[in-house]
Amino acid sequence: MTSSLCDLPLAIDRNSSETLGAQLRRGLLDAIRRGVLRPGVSLPSTRALAAQLRISRPLIVEAYGQLAAEGYLKLRQGARPVVAPGVTSVERRVEEAGQVEAVRFDLRPAMPDVGMFPRRDWLRAIRAVLGTLPAAELGYGDLRGSPVLRAALADYLGRVRGVVADPASIFVTSGFAEGRALVCAAFHARGIRRVAVEDPGYSDWVAVDKAGLRRVPVQVDENGVDVDRLVSLGADAAFVTPAHQFPVGGVLSAARRQKLIGWLQEADALALEDDYDAEFRYDQSPVGALQGLARDNVVYAGTASKTLAPALRLGWLVVPPALVPTMTAELRRWSEGPPRIDQDALAELLRSGAYDRQLRKMRRHYRERRNQLLAALSRLVPDLSIEGAAAGLHVTLRLPDAIDAAGEAGIVDYLRTRGIATEGTGRYSASHGGPRRLFIGYGRIAESGIEPSIAVLAQAVEGALNAAGRGAA
Repeated sequence: MTSSLCDLPLAIDRNSSETLGAQLRRGLLDAIRRGVLRPGVSLPSTRALAAQLRISRPLIVEAYGQLAAEGYLKLRQGARPVVAPGVTSVERRVEEAGQVEAVRFDLRPAMPDVGMFPRRDWLRAIRAVLGTLPAAELGYGDLRGSPVLRAALADYLGRVRGVVADPASIFVTSGFAEGRALVCAAFHARGIRRVAVEDPGYSDWVAVDKAGLRRVPVQVDENGVDVDRLVSLGADAAFVTPAHQFPVGGVLSAARRQKLIGWLQEADALALEDDYDAEFRYDQSPVGALQGLARDNVVYAGTASKTLAPALRLGWLVVPPALVPTMTAELRRWSEGPPRIDQDALAELLRSGAYDRQLRKMRRHYRERRNQLLAALSRLVPDLSIEGAAAGLHVTLRLPDAIDAAGEAGIVDYLRTRGIATEGTGRYSASHGGPRRLFIGYGRIAESGIEPSIAVLAQAVEGALNAAGRGAA
């Protein structure tokens, strides 16, 4: 966004006991938080705003500088101030509390930096597709997706994730949510009724419940889902995140991986493998997909939401050959698939190498931001332990044992009231037991916002510990 405001909606009361500088900062901050000044909007120069408000220019300089230090503005020599892109001024609904809060710093997990979307590469890909796509291919086409994209995905997933895929077994979906709903419907059609799910794990289970499947929670730890417990519960299928468990962050250990594969094959069970952010591993190469070791028992799910942008609404499923007819029958009931031109554009990115280049760029970007976050955590909350692999788009913080579920919820609420959005175990756990954790995302926060947001987090944790101490006394 490049628009600017000639006159800001600010008023200065010279009869107020509040200083002119404080009024100015408060007015600017309020306009940003309410969304009047949106991310990317250029503000007037210090000279122009001083003339508008008839106050001295140094007061404007000081207010702009303070807001820049707090992460609300971006300042650049010779240019007008700009509302920082990392500031989310649009209000979002906090469903748990039924309230609306303005988000200043977005620390929610698994949220990508959409500002890094490769616009030029995408535009070139769209042009390439439009220049070569025959008119006959502009019809409805195969419900499973563009043959061009399915072929490109088969090559890419085999090369990068070790997935055994034939284009005929790949289904292109409008993101992971649609893919999961389709899998749930197909599982139910196959007679599956009990599905093991990770706890903590994804909290949006509408598609599972609507399909008539019963969820069976299975606890996870630093080595991933407890497979022994999973096997003992008598489920017919499982939903797992083995490469990087969400949200705790562990990687399914080799021993548990082999045990899970053994159960799938011996019980003729099925699993949905969500490989949501496996491309982002910073300490070593990611482990291969589970599907590569049990093709006939695993539905592999991936998307472009983390690597490119959620707005593309492009995901994919690699389905066991025996399940393809069932999936196709269910697909005909409710979906026409994503836009064909966008599918072929993604195929062009994969074919040309632009997708690989974008991944390398994003890995460097997220690694640097993660390192900055870890440094801030080490300085400001050194007593909190960090769990999980060096991967993905968030860091898992293990809270002290003295902080219970209520204390965790209190920390999240404290941060929310101060414009910082993050989530804890309670958001993702069915049992609400086990260690208490916070999941701190670094995908959508500007570098300038890391230090001030973690400083507030430190205050919240200290307050929770003090409250726990008073309760114990």
